[in-house]
Amino acid sequence: MMRLRSALALAVLAVVACADLESAPLPEQSRPPVPEIVAGHQVLARAVIDGQRARDMVSFMEPHFRLPGNRGFDASIERVVAELEDAGYRNEADAGMAPLTYRVERRPMDRPTWEPVSGSLRVVGSDDALLHFETNRNLVAINSFSTPPGGVEADLIDLGSGTAADFDREDVRGRIVLADMRVGRLFTEAVVERGALGVIAYAIPSLNRPEENRDVIGYSSIPLDAGARSWGLQLTTNARDALRDAMREGPLRVRVEVEARTFESAELTLVADVRGRTEPDERFVFSAHVQEAGANDNASGVAALSEVARVFAEGVRSGSFVPDRTISMIWGDEIRSTRRYLNEDPGRTAGILWGMSLDMVGEDTQRTGGTFLIEKMPDPSAVWTRGEDRHTEWGGRPMSVDQLTPHYFNDFVLNRCRDQGADNGWVVRTNPFEGGSDHVPFLRAGLAGILLWHFTDVYYHTDGDRLINVSPATLENVGVCASVAAMTLTTADADVAAFLVHEVERAALERLDAETVLGLDAVAGGGDRAEETRILDAWTTWYLAAIDSMADIEVGGPSPVFSARIAAARATIAEKGEAARAAVDEAGESF
Repeated sequence: MMRLRSALALAVLAVVACADLESAPLPEQSRPPVPEIVAGHQVLARAVIDGQRARDMVSFMEPHFRLPGNRGFDASIERVVAELEDAGYRNEADAGMAPLTYRVERRPMDRPTWEPVSGSLRVVGSDDALLHFETNRNLVAINSFSTPPGGVEADLIDLGSGTAADFDREDVRGRIVLADMRVGRLFTEAVVERGALGVIAYAIPSLNRPEENRDVIGYSSIPLDAGARSWGLQLTTNARDALRDAMREGPLRVRVEVEARTFESAELTLVADVRGRTEPDERFVFSAHVQEAGANDNASGVAALSEVARVFAEGVRSGSFVPDRTISMIWGDEIRSTRRYLNEDPGRTAGILWGMSLDMVGEDTQRTGGTFLIEKMPDPSAVWTRGEDRHTEWGGRPMSVDQLTPHYFNDFVLNRCRDQGADNGWVVRTNPFEGGSDHVPFLRAGLAGILLWHFTDVYYHTDGDRLINVSPATLENVGVCASVAAMTLTTADADVAAFLVHEVERAALERLDAETVLGLDAVAGGGDRAEETRILDAWTTWYLAAIDSMADIEVGGPSPVFSARIAAARATIAEKGEAARAAVDEAGESF
């Protein structure tokens, strides 16, 4: 069978090539040179962006457990403001029509904020704490209340995996409960429903490699319950095992001490604008969320975007970057701040052409695993994930063809990142759409939205996400490709637009070639020919619409020459798609 499938693969490729020689992918050396203006953007970005300076900002933010309204969150916003002012941005309240402005938006919160101060867990009779906040920042679950001075001492009861049967066999009232389950659910079951004093939970996802990383704790929360005024602790793998080993020797008492602050506050959102010269209402919007308790997640995104802002400021100051469209940058609460930015001003949102989220962009991949990724807008790889496409351990939900969002932004951003990695070996990959960050509000608003990130990070959402795992080189690479992307699209003339059409046309032809081979292989192995042609049709349709979407690239609207270039690319892709479909149909008839 393998011999037949290989022969058939060669036959199909020959059919496609003969049917459509002119639309076959061009060799790499035939790629037109990057337009001079785009090359200039890259020179500017590389000259300004400093990975070590970005890492220094991560170093400032890392010690702070950042939630909207708490002191760490606000201090991080203030640090970015200082960076913006140093770069030349002015408070818009005093700046009039200045080209570089910022504002800090303050909104009352509908619930108190929270921040941890200290915490410890010790076995009564032991001289040393089993865990303490200084070394495990996620020890105390979010929304925990402080214990009385001196802490709480009580019997520890182990409820295993915390099933209903586990709870039914023990009276937990007045005791401290241990179980392998999410701390929030354990808190509700044990404290709220059954009167336990507090809970100690163990729940670390497999993607964190808990048997290897035995001294990290996951990031989680309990319900904010002012009536119970209780607390939840979370365990490392080693601490969980130590407690259970001790309990095998007989009853165990533990002492828990927690100090945490819960208080009314205001939520801050920082927005900076680089005003467009001729089309100021058209926008490229960045988002980087401040909250989370980690270094890569997401102090790295905050720091990288701060460096990107400096590129724009230096370009405006020197005259080497004169944007026709506006660039906006948001630092705030994940998803919520971006969604609010889109919902609060429909007129402003109508002018947004592109959205980009920077989230977990500073990884030292030798230490954290995974790789740098561009999470694509939903394309057919989110429906049929095969070939070189891979979902991450985050995982993607099943999608249907009618949920896809054809757009050139996927290939455009990928090529800007590949340009940056061409000389330094930076590995750039993509993943099908999965969701979960600030690109989602853009997509839900019907806008182009994309995510720059890394996954899998074995320290994701644990207190192992520390500065040691942050790479200045990665921060620099991400900052360069992100800033070049925005500068290119906010200044694109007819020549730049034509170059970008060529890139997307090339990507379409390469994808159709790859899917043809995959389809042939599937049919030769007994797969459904109709399904394989459906996949080819989906990719053809998606790329035809992506080419159509490029009409918004040229500043001022598409010129006749550019419109003709779009039409030519569309015809080439359509012809390629028809040839590929016919080839798979013909091959399928031989079985």
